[in-house]
Amino acid sequence: MQAPVVDELRRILSAEAVIADEESLRAYECDGLSAYRALPGVVVLPDTVAQVQQILRLCYQHHIPVVARGAGTGLSGGALPVRGGLVLSLAKFTRVLNIDPVNRTVRVEPGVRNITLSEVGEEYGLFYAPDPSSQIACTIGGNVAENSGGVHCLKYGLTVHNILALKVVTIEGDLLTIGCGALDASGYDLLALLTGSEGMLGVIVEVTVKLIPKPQYAQVALAAFDQVEAAGRAVAAIIASGIIPAGLEMMDQAAVRAAEAFVHAGYPTGAKAILLCELDGTPDEVAEEMRDVQAVLLGSGAAHIQIAADEAERQRFWAGRKAAFPAVGRIARDYYCMDGTIPRRYLAEVLTRVSQLSSEYALPIVNVFHAGDGNLHPLILYDVNAPGELQKAEALGGKILEVCVAVGGTVTGEHGVGVEKLNQMCVQFNADELAQFHAIKTAFDSEGLLNPGKAVPTLRRCAEFGAMHVHEGMLAFPHLERF
Repeated sequence: MQAPVVDELRRILSAEAVIADEESLRAYECDGLSAYRALPGVVVLPDTVAQVQQILRLCYQHHIPVVARGAGTGLSGGALPVRGGLVLSLAKFTRVLNIDPVNRTVRVEPGVRNITLSEVGEEYGLFYAPDPSSQIACTIGGNVAENSGGVHCLKYGLTVHNILALKVVTIEGDLLTIGCGALDASGYDLLALLTGSEGMLGVIVEVTVKLIPKPQYAQVALAAFDQVEAAGRAVAAIIASGIIPAGLEMMDQAAVRAAEAFVHAGYPTGAKAILLCELDGTPDEVAEEMRDVQAVLLGSGAAHIQIAADEAERQRFWAGRKAAFPAVGRIARDYYCMDGTIPRRYLAEVLTRVSQLSSEYALPIVNVFHAGDGNLHPLILYDVNAPGELQKAEALGGKILEVCVAVGGTVTGEHGVGVEKLNQMCVQFNADELAQFHAIKTAFDSEGLLNPGKAVPTLRRCAEFGAMHVHEGMLAFPHLERF
């Protein structure tokens, strides 16, 4: 980063809020997708909206690429810096600005942790529904940028369904209010457009979220299956019966054993797969639906069903699922977490194909996913120190995503595209569709300075991908070498 620009940043911020020495910059060189790294030129930590506006105006004036960063828990490389560019950290934006229990809303800064939203609603009997597994660490700004989900998104929706308004700063430094406190706003639905835009259209500096009443009662059933495919068919059968669970999660045997060894949740380690099905509502509603769910599970081939006896056991069942990713980290040197989504009716077929691909590539796969909405999270186990294994894991992951697209699904459910899934975006979208994406990007960011090289591939890249394909030697993220 040029010294005059760093000096100007230090005039905008305090000296300690501008990080430019290489050792300190290393802490910002990757996000949760840690296999790929790029060293930024400078990191800034503003604590007011006015400072964010000044910083973005400076970057626009000097044509400096900007990557906004929250907690860095993302799993697609969305917060990966542009080499030599500026990382705009929102880590100091942690205030809860207003709680309105009558209208069931909370207005917060983007650095507020996801779980804090439910904590502040607790005294009013309210909670915030989208609950990613990283909710104790991830921030609402990053949740909006990636349109995050969680185990309860099947019934209560993704982030986009649970926010009402945003304040966003453009690359030119203008402050926009998108949406409003009402259920709907006039004009184009820019709120939906900004949600899931991965920091490419603006920098989020305030979020108004919806809270919902805590259900009177919740109960979870754990169903064990002797076949993974049978568990997949059971998921479709539950939804087809007309019941919408609060959460419907699936784990295969490897995931079950890892989680049980880590959390001691009471999982049956001999099962080939388990389903966790949570129902909520009034006690009578839950009791009636639970009887129906048990009948569906048994009819779908469940070998054993265990109903949580009390709230403590319900929490243990969910603790195992929430800790599945770190649990798998204890049994593998490295793993590559994918994130594709498919129509529920194809769960059994896709799981069979994933198993076949695992054998073809000679890499183990652990399956943990939001089964109710078809959001798969295959964890590909590999050893980064073994020559070629990372590249093989990437190729396998790409193939899994292409299977998702082939059955009418999508390459991401909640982790975003980032740099990880750019090639598979070429599979899902045609040239005309990608051109429209680029037109939207240009309308918000004509110079291409906000999070460049993420989420939407260039048409040239797609042409090269179509000619070479990923397992014929194409680098996974060749654009990183430009910086």
